[in-house]
Amino acid sequence: MFIAVLAIVGLLAFGLMQSSADPAIEVGEPLPEAELPLLDGSGTASVSDYEGKWLLVNFWASWCDPCRDEAPALERAWREHRDGAFVVLGVDTQDTTDDGLAFAREFGLTYPSLHDGSGDYHDDLRMTGVPESVLLDPSGDVALYRPGPLTAEDLRTQVEPLIGAGS
Repeated sequence: MFIAVLAIVGLLAFGLMQSSADPAIEVGEPLPEAELPLLDGSGTASVSDYEGKWLLVNFWASWCDPCRDEAPALERAWREHRDGAFVVLGVDTQDTTDDGLAFAREFGLTYPSLHDGSGDYHDDLRMTGVPESVLLDPSGDVALYRPGPLTAEDLRTQVEPLIGAGS
């Protein structure tokens, strides 16, 4: 009996590890999307609304310390490149609207942000945490998937060469 229970627990653990180890995000494939409310409450949007531009989708939450570290670098990248065909799109996930808005005000975020309060979209993509970022090319396909925080150096060495190549 003990061995049977142990085997079932082992299979369940293996299944959980497998499902979380394989994100739904693959380079060269379109990013599954969802229509989500804009954080500021002014309507809804989805990643397909930005087709034709390079789109850096950044999943963040106000309670996430690494998100706090990367927010200034993302805002600088947005301000530097927004006149071209580049957009930063935040997705505040697993958070309240009020906390997300306070975070955006604290860091002076001017790029658009969606609100995934329940975390359903984040979960649908089988992401493992926040922050995580996905760069979509102008046709809407994933060009770069980056779990963890993006630094100014990462943006300079991993994102800018890709968006520069397409301009």
